[in-house]
Amino acid sequence: MANDDMERLVKVFVKIRDKKAEVAREAKEKEAVLEEQLSMIRAKLLNYCKENGIEKVGTESGTFFRSVKTRYGTNDWGSMHKFILEHGLPELLDKRINQGNMKQFLEDNPELLPPGLNVDREYAVTVRRK
Repeated sequence: MANDDMERLVKVFVKIRDKKAEVAREAKEKEAVLEEQLSMIRAKLLNYCKENGIEKVGTESGTFFRSVKTRYGTNDWGSMHKFILEHGLPELLDKRINQGNMKQFLEDNPELLPPGLNVDREYAVTVRRK
């Protein structure tokens, strides 16, 4: 391809990427407004359940119920990691590999390849605005 073709492709690429970012920003703004409205309604529905001592309400439009959602986390990963190792509880962690740490490990230890490790590489194109 000629340089004029590459110039045109890069120009169009940047224009499309900018439009995509604009559309995404507008969608996020609209979504935030809707989420705020939903949050206010959720609060009213939860309050209704609490005030009336009930867990579930059926209406012609649908049913709502309250439930307890529990999430676990830590602000002390060092202690949590030590606890998990001491008690042999690796199942308390999600099964995924930290991409940056694995890359660094492999660079530092080219002779060590963890068993079962899958590596997928592909070329990518990056376009920067002038």
